[in-house]
Amino acid sequence: MKNYDRTFKMNAVKLSYKRGKGQIASIERELGITASCLYRWRQDFEKFGAGSFCGTGYLKLTLDQSTITNLEKKVKDSELTLEILKRGSKHVALGKIMTKDFIEDNKNKFSILKMCSALGVSRTTYYRRKKQELSNTEIRINILKEEITSIFYEFKQICGCRKIAKELEKRGFKITDSHVASYMKVLGLYRKAKRKYKATTDSLHNHYVFPNVLNREFKVTDPSQVWVSDITYIQTMRGFLYLTIIMDLFDRKIIGWSLSDTMSTKATTLPAWEMAVNNRKITKELIFHSDRGTQYANKIFTKSLDSYKYVRRSMSRKQNHNDNAVSESFFSIFKRELIHRDKLLSRKQLRIEVYEYIENWYNKKRRHGFLGYKTIEEFDRINKLS
Repeated sequence: MKNYDRTFKMNAVKLSYKRGKGQIASIERELGITASCLYRWRQDFEKFGAGSFCGTGYLKLTLDQSTITNLEKKVKDSELTLEILKRGSKHVALGKIMTKDFIEDNKNKFSILKMCSALGVSRTTYYRRKKQELSNTEIRINILKEEITSIFYEFKQICGCRKIAKELEKRGFKITDSHVASYMKVLGLYRKAKRKYKATTDSLHNHYVFPNVLNREFKVTDPSQVWVSDITYIQTMRGFLYLTIIMDLFDRKIIGWSLSDTMSTKATTLPAWEMAVNNRKITKELIFHSDRGTQYANKIFTKSLDSYKYVRRSMSRKQNHNDNAVSESFFSIFKRELIHRDKLLSRKQLRIEVYEYIENWYNKKRRHGFLGYKTIEEFDRINKLS
């Protein structure tokens, strides 16, 4: 029997209410579920609302029951905080050393994090006050481990030791890549692995083909000197979406992109090109490099690029992905950091995730080895592009 996750069930039920009872059968066919599934899910949702489809090992709670449970948790948490304050407030009044002693004496009864929070003491202060037991080096190591763990999860579990070391350096720590690697191993922090994916290029045609002018010269000295472009596919809960990107090789920024339901030129390369020329001006000769896919080698797209007098076309040679290696590298990073998860997303959710990844993560916060482990925003500020 096929298992469906909570998001799928919830979306199916909401869709059935939106379309009405008369469309139940068509919804079941559309989603590929049995006739009884949607009926059971609707019954479950009507009874438990937001508490529906919680999975095995969890109690199903009605809205009222869920509210009561949350209130009980808050009451219990408040009682715990009050008990810590009753026992520890007099120690706080006597100074930081006495506060440290209280936390040490009660760490088997309450968590250190909870005591620090209740008593208004930072964990850094607590560790510093423990210098009778911990050396300055030990305190520094504890703080470093916390910072490394924080950065690892803040940056989506995809940063290796080198990028984490650069981020630590920005935050005021001096540490080598090898030391970060050692701490990550001790902490059990391993970044997500790369996976292979298939190409989407169809170069078996007789359309507009151009020579490989770029010739793998991927380092440029100015913005809008070379733009590279490529297309990849992404699987969703219902079929595929196609991501087209245009990157400026100067700062590796994605200046144009499109996420489409089809592989047509009007849905892929044209909107990506229009976004790119709106984001960056073309004031001198620009090499636009791509593969020989039909989305790039057709009359419509060629005519659009020809309308800009400074644009010079360049295409990869047949069956030679290394001619467009930077675009291929971006998709490899993109799929490792965003797409390869345990479950497929809906098309709507994927569109949101792709926007967040490109505009708010890749173009702003991600540190790039090619840029000396600066973010694109930091690199552009140095080069007076932003």
